[in-house]
Amino acid sequence: MYSEERLLKIRALVVDDEPLARSNLTVLLRLDPEIGVVKECGSGMEALAEIRISKPDLVFLDVQMPECDGFDVLEMLGRDLPSAVVFVTAYDQYALRAFEAGALDYLLKPFDNARFDRALGRAKERIAHDRDPPRAMACFAVKSAGQVSFLKLSEIDWIEAADYYSCLHVGARTHLLRRSMSELEQELDQALFCRIHRSTIVKLDRVRGLKLNENGEYDVLLDNGTRLRLSRRYRKQLQSRLRVRASSLP
Repeated sequence: MYSEERLLKIRALVVDDEPLARSNLTVLLRLDPEIGVVKECGSGMEALAEIRISKPDLVFLDVQMPECDGFDVLEMLGRDLPSAVVFVTAYDQYALRAFEAGALDYLLKPFDNARFDRALGRAKERIAHDRDPPRAMACFAVKSAGQVSFLKLSEIDWIEAADYYSCLHVGARTHLLRRSMSELEQELDQALFCRIHRSTIVKLDRVRGLKLNENGEYDVLLDNGTRLRLSRRYRKQLQSRLRVRASSLP
């Protein structure tokens, strides 16, 4: 019989094709009293199956693995992502792509215990947020020309990734927000906003239609004439939100 305390502990998964790297992370995780079950996977395909079955809260995911790398794992999971994904790699060139793919943090090997603790602390905050989410926000506080303005969500047309920031498009104006796309996707009301690409979120009531581009893929047309790329990864999600039948598009 499981106690309430045990049920609330964080379920973690370590994914790396190197046994020693898996073992090191597992040892660090098990030192934390808030971590419950820690499982290990040695490949991306094994991780896909395990994530879908056990639904871990936290995944430490190696970027470079044979056959199916860390980015492939997130791509194939779609919206079934764990609350917190931390990429682990020996190469720093993947950092920006990792954040765009939905990772919460990025550990560069070799890392020390202090850096690991910071990543785990961020993961705990995200997991706590997902377990007990706050009420949906009504506005953003944006800084411009030395002053802070409050921007209503109803005013936003679409949102674009801008390195470690997000760019809010409001008519002809833009506002930079110090928030990642993955954070915004978690915080925004899913009935009002939808991610259509790793670098784009749209406000659903601004969508006028879909149009084929020269590559045979669909673009999203907004009512102000803006044309945005629609990723295959997010097409079904957009169709569902707009209540468009999956059979209506190839």
